[in-house]
Amino acid sequence: MTATTTAAATVTVRVPAKVNVQLAVGAARPDGFHDLANVFLAVGLYDEVTATPADTLRITAEGHDVDRIPLDRTNLAARAAELLAARYGRSPDVHLHITKDIPVAGGMAGGSADAAGALLACDTLWSTGASRDELLDICAELGSDVPFSLVGGAALGRGRGELLTPLPVGGAFHWVFAVADGGLSTPAVYGEFDRLTEGTDVPAPEAAPELLAALATGDATALAAALTNDLQPAALSLRPSLAATLAAGTTAGALASLVSGSGPTTAFLVKNAESAEAVATALLASGTCRAVRVADSPAAGATVL
Repeated sequence: MTATTTAAATVTVRVPAKVNVQLAVGAARPDGFHDLANVFLAVGLYDEVTATPADTLRITAEGHDVDRIPLDRTNLAARAAELLAARYGRSPDVHLHITKDIPVAGGMAGGSADAAGALLACDTLWSTGASRDELLDICAELGSDVPFSLVGGAALGRGRGELLTPLPVGGAFHWVFAVADGGLSTPAVYGEFDRLTEGTDVPAPEAAPELLAALATGDATALAAALTNDLQPAALSLRPSLAATLAAGTTAGALASLVSGSGPTTAFLVKNAESAEAVATALLASGTCRAVRVADSPAAGATVL
């Protein structure tokens, strides 16, 4: 199929971060991955990806911690452009400019968000006409979190996390995120999970009914009681200092605290916007984190601006 041209000179897509309100992890599979019951919630921290026609594929970036992301074809955004171009028989000649606001290597799917943003931006720029299912198929090829970055809202991810079922959310939830120094490698955290659970009977991952009910009713107190992350012990094993951050947020009045995904960003569910500001101020004053961010959820998925 030959792609048609478009009159658009540039396309910008906004794409959200995520927090895992439940991350249930099964034992390692023969392929090295783990079956998951991964309850995603998109939050209002965003990266933007701008696609402009170019003579070759090029990546540039600005914003928080851009010195820690690759600006070559190993960047997931570049891979997204290449996969879409290959599917539609064209060269991936595009300049992708990423404006970073999602913490880098922080367990909030910043790289996955950029991939989803680049995919939608290139699809729009090139007028490929790809269906939603085609885009989701490419997302799944790029990584386990990329499909949710495209969809947003709330969803249960099964398999590696890429098989999504949308979930109802009955209200807004308020969060504070504490950004740690440096990052944590997701493969390293899963490796530590395997080490910590070696010789034990790891149960098959299942979404908790009480957590799904709390999301559906918008009950922050009930959601706080149900938050779980099976990777948290592994993240704390690799980065023990995160325990002090979690304690500081809880002491400051957060309803619940947990490591976001594979970390090292920590997430604090709070009652309302006023509580969010108080917890954020206390976390900064505690000296246990590098920066804090306040955001609401759910948020829309990748959106053309």
